[in-house]
Amino acid sequence: MIPACFRARIPVCIPVMPQASRTQPARIPQVAVLVDTSRSYGRDIVRGIRRYVAEHGPWSLYLEPRDLHSRFPDWLKDWPGDGILSRTVDDALLRQLKATKLPVIELRTTVLPHSFPFVGMDNSIVGTRVAEHLRNRGFQRFACYLDTSEAFFVERSERFAQTLRAHGFECALFKSGGARKKRLRWDEHQRALSEWLTSLEKPVGVFAVNDQLGFWLLDATRRAGIAVPEEVAVVGAENDNMLCDTASPPLSSVRLRGQAVGYEAARILDEWMAKKRIPKSGEKHLLAPGDIVVRQSSDIVAVEDPRIAAALRFIRQHATEQIDVTRVARETALSRSVLERRMKALIGRSPGEEINRIRFAAVEKLLMQTNLTLDAIAARCGFTHPQYMAEAFRKRAGMTPGEFRRQRAV
Repeated sequence: MIPACFRARIPVCIPVMPQASRTQPARIPQVAVLVDTSRSYGRDIVRGIRRYVAEHGPWSLYLEPRDLHSRFPDWLKDWPGDGILSRTVDDALLRQLKATKLPVIELRTTVLPHSFPFVGMDNSIVGTRVAEHLRNRGFQRFACYLDTSEAFFVERSERFAQTLRAHGFECALFKSGGARKKRLRWDEHQRALSEWLTSLEKPVGVFAVNDQLGFWLLDATRRAGIAVPEEVAVVGAENDNMLCDTASPPLSSVRLRGQAVGYEAARILDEWMAKKRIPKSGEKHLLAPGDIVVRQSSDIVAVEDPRIAAALRFIRQHATEQIDVTRVARETALSRSVLERRMKALIGRSPGEEINRIRFAAVEKLLMQTNLTLDAIAARCGFTHPQYMAEAFRKRAGMTPGEFRRQRAV
């Protein structure tokens, strides 16, 4: 027992119970997505936004099924949100977006007057890519079916024609005044379109500046009894699966990289909302489109020389099998010198250049769509040495295969 005189000197320890944590959860950004989901491109944009949010979120997203002419939701006028991602079709929606005073990323228009940052496709490349596709298939006559209601349709058609003129070719035009007008006068429009197609010298490669026009163009060829792709080859743009696969025959089309657009737009908006980087007024972020998804409407080699046509078909079918020019000459019963001279005159490329073009197109496709190693890609594309393939690719593309994959894989 401790004496009382000592007990008084022993300190008394009173335990302090920890208080319950009162840390508030981090505020989740609220973002409205005003993107049309009636077409594949808009749905792809939403998928790209979703992927960004999955990697960098969470966000609270307002999203509803929309078409291009859906109205601005009234409740957004007084909405205490953080940002908006929008594909704007008219001045009314644009005014309502400006009135919110919120950060807005525009995903459709660069023509209507606004200062929002823009993220979208480089439409000039779309036109160039279609011109090159039709030239690579041997066409020497060209035409374009144009809807003048949208500036980016005009830009696609102008670059298509410019690319062809640079190679010494002209381009016939069929201009239409807008989708609504066409729907109101369907029979009249299709009759005029059929007459125009009938008047064209054939074979001819035709660019329809979007898939809706491509769908209507193929309908007009059936009305006129024109064979596709033997007489008229057709390429659209946007690669809307419903339209392209329903068309008869199925429609070739430029793949727009909607997911890449959605992802990039979400990234810029995220930085803006967090005040990490405030975009400059009206700044533009233009992304290159993807490859052309070749379907039956343009799957043909249009060369009037039957032996060169056979040579091109053989190269297209077997270029990734390590063939050489001697093999191509043997398959077409031509001497190597005659084959070289005729092909150069008709398509502007030698047999060896055409083999390499097909091979490197296959390399690009595998880099964009797979995670295969360079060794595996080289083996699939007809290259004996992966190191040679990689160096040759760098010289052609201006970047290494790895850099190309990082830029185009989305």
